[in-house]
Amino acid sequence: MAGKEILHKMKEKVGLGSSDTDSGKGKSKMSKHVTHGFHLVKGKSHHAMEDYVFAQFKQVDDKELGLFAIFDGHLSHDVPDYLKSHLFDNILKEPDFWTETEKAIRSAYQITDTNILEKAVDFGKGGSTAVTAILINCQKLVVANVGDSRAIICKNGVAKQLSVDHEPSKERESIEERGGFVSNFPGDVPRVDGQLAVARAFGDKSLKKHLSSEPHVVVDFIDEKTEFVILASDGLWKVMTNQEAADCIKHLKDARAAAKHLTEEALNRNSTDDISCIVVRFQ
Repeated sequence: MAGKEILHKMKEKVGLGSSDTDSGKGKSKMSKHVTHGFHLVKGKSHHAMEDYVFAQFKQVDDKELGLFAIFDGHLSHDVPDYLKSHLFDNILKEPDFWTETEKAIRSAYQITDTNILEKAVDFGKGGSTAVTAILINCQKLVVANVGDSRAIICKNGVAKQLSVDHEPSKERESIEERGGFVSNFPGDVPRVDGQLAVARAFGDKSLKKHLSSEPHVVVDFIDEKTEFVILASDGLWKVMTNQEAADCIKHLKDARAAAKHLTEEALNRNSTDDISCIVVRFQ
């Protein structure tokens, strides 16, 4: 077996995805019914793959955490790669993670963004969106995001969006209060300072005065109605509604097969962006 193939198998086993690993899966030790799978597809652009995935179950003391994230870089693969390696570590280092999880996540997002900005000389001017989901003991789900990578949960066949798409048009007032502007040229999406199509992101040092890295954070609970959670980059959501995505995989019990099916359906709908997707199944 070639070295690259061995590395691929090792990464797949632990559930780490990046531009050189396009698929993986894993399962909870606490509940055999909880599984995850991910799949990534490079878009039609000429730059290198800028989507990164983290998907892993982790034992911490007597608790189990499911850690899932999509990082969608723009003008950068260094920033999402850094996030994949450091964001969850920073979250778990927060002293009040177990008692005030939402507060800990907000703090860790800010610390991580500061660290990225300090490395801007090495990373360049690019940045990344992020959507993270932390599953605590297969019961409590804490989702946070900056940008337009999205998380949805499906219960009894009904999809509900957990994250918020941070669009410049929706945050025009706060952007202008920081001294920036939102462009709205015909044939194009609204952009911060005529450049970035999201209002919140990690990095982007040249725009940071006008951008926020404050995450939207929400808590949901897993019950007998919960079927699955989907995290995906905007390469999926540009061509598919939340309910369409849920309906697309409701018949698939294998989480990795479901993630792959979603990316393939997005391609069939002519998505040209990088597409990354994680599915966490509960039944």
